[in-house]
Amino acid sequence: MPSLTHFDDSGASRMVDVGAKPVSQRLARAEGIVSMQPETLSLIRDRKMSKGDVLEVARLAGIMATKRTDELIPLCHSLGLDSATIDFEIIDERRIRVEATVQIQGRTGVEMEALMAVSITALTIYDMCKAVDRAMQIDGIRLLEKSGGKSGHYVAPA
Repeated sequence: MPSLTHFDDSGASRMVDVGAKPVSQRLARAEGIVSMQPETLSLIRDRKMSKGDVLEVARLAGIMATKRTDELIPLCHSLGLDSATIDFEIIDERRIRVEATVQIQGRTGVEMEALMAVSITALTIYDMCKAVDRAMQIDGIRLLEKSGGKSGHYVAPA
C-alpha cells in the first residue's frame, strides 16, 4: 500500500516536492449527478429559469473552479492548466450528469481540479434552481479516469 505523500516521516503536513518529477501529459476526468424534480429539469432544458441559462453558467463556474483549486485544497499545487471542459448529459427526467475533463503538461496530476470542477458545477446548478426546488440532491462525485505520471493510467470500475 502506498504511503500518504502529504505527510513527512514525523506526521507533519507538507506539500509534495514535484520539482524533480518529469513533465508528462496528464488528464483527469470526474463525474457527479444532480437529481431534481422533473419540472425543474424541464425549466433547465428549456432555458426558462429566471436566472438565465443554468447549464452555461454552471459550465463557466466549473471551469473557473479548476483554476482556483489550490486556493481551497490546502496542499494542492498552483497549476497552469492546458484545458478544462464540462459536459452535461440528461440521464432521465430527474437527473443531469456532469463530467469534467482537465489536462496539463506537468509534474503533478489534475484529479483535484477535475473533482473541483464537478463539485462547483453541481453546486451552481443547485444555486440557480433552489428557488423552485430545494430538494435537489448532488451525488456520486468521483474520479472516472486519470492518466500520466508514475502511477500510470486509472479507470474507475463501472
